[in-house]
Amino acid sequence: MPVSEAVAVLGASPRPERYAFRAMQMLREYGHRPIPVNPAFDEISGERCYPSVGEVPEKLDTVTVYLRKARSDPLVQEIVAAQPRRIIMNPGAENAALAQLARASGIEVVEGCTLVMLRAGLF
Repeated sequence: MPVSEAVAVLGASPRPERYAFRAMQMLREYGHRPIPVNPAFDEISGERCYPSVGEVPEKLDTVTVYLRKARSDPLVQEIVAAQPRRIIMNPGAENAALAQLARASGIEVVEGCTLVMLRAGLF
């Protein structure tokens, strides 16, 4: 099992039919520490939910994005300021401005599905 990594799930949801909910569950199953980020909720899947990436009190290894571009555009500076090692843009969450600024700041950017990456051992 890999070393536990702090993974912010941006756009986390308590709704089981959402991919962001599945990501929370699967990250935990694979030994990571999922940290839900969504200003609409206080808690998701038994984890404290933070209103923004900037309010997560620990160093993040990865931010996995489940927000469409229109929702993530206002968050670009905040996400990059958190200085995660990597940002994963899940299908439908691609954002060229975020990718460009992140890469310029030395952050790895992956366009891929967190669920598939976990299952394939590529996370």
